[in-house]
Amino acid sequence: MKYGYARVSTEDQNSAMQLAALKKAGCKTVFKDEVTGAHVNRPALTRCLKALETGDTLTVWKLDRLGRNLSDLIRMLDGFKERGIAFRSLTEAIDTETPTGRAMWQMIGVLAELERSLITERTRAGVKAAQRRGVKFGRKPKLTPDRLTHARKLIDQGKTPTEAAKIMGIGRATLYGALQRESP
Repeated sequence: MKYGYARVSTEDQNSAMQLAALKKAGCKTVFKDEVTGAHVNRPALTRCLKALETGDTLTVWKLDRLGRNLSDLIRMLDGFKERGIAFRSLTEAIDTETPTGRAMWQMIGVLAELERSLITERTRAGVKAAQRRGVKFGRKPKLTPDRLTHARKLIDQGKTPTEAAKIMGIGRATLYGALQRESP
């Protein structure tokens, strides 16, 4: 069966052009959402994805109507492939039932992987630059030097390290570790 999915981002946009193109493409059932692509909750898309079965075809007017971003789109279309569902995008002329459409889809997948690699590379470079500027990453220590001094005073007053840790609201292992690092 041929299904269609249409999405308009705002109330000002009209889905008539998408719906007409999907009907012309032979879609018997069309699901329509009126939300921005950034919304995770797209009820019509959820219903559409549940309705799809092996051998069905999902058609969209344009790729950006289906996915929020390229990685979401790749994941969704890979899921279609695993389930034996064909996919068509009318504007981009992608049709996974044709050799050219499958090749085009593979090229998009390669570009998405490149994009992910570049993002990872930029993130690592940003973290290194921040570390060079003195930015500290990770959790802040629960036991500051002042609090460690206070814990040591409690122990010197006769409290056990376990009791001192409980009074300080920290774990016993945290206190023992700090005391060991402080010892010469």
